[in-house]
Amino acid sequence: MLLRLIGLLLVVWLVVSIIGAVIEGLFWLLVVGVVLFLGTAAYGWLKGSDRV
Repeated sequence: MLLRLIGLLLVVWLVVSIIGAVIEGLFWLLVVGVVLFLGTAAYGWLKGSDRV
């Protein structure tokens, strides 16, 4: 369940980042999307390593 949520969030942050990169006036959206993507990926990686 948690891995599905993390996967969904990663996809959402990736889409937000792409929208921010495509639309010139929304560069801040790219930055926020990348930061949230990296934070979610790190959280998922840490939670995944706890299970082993």
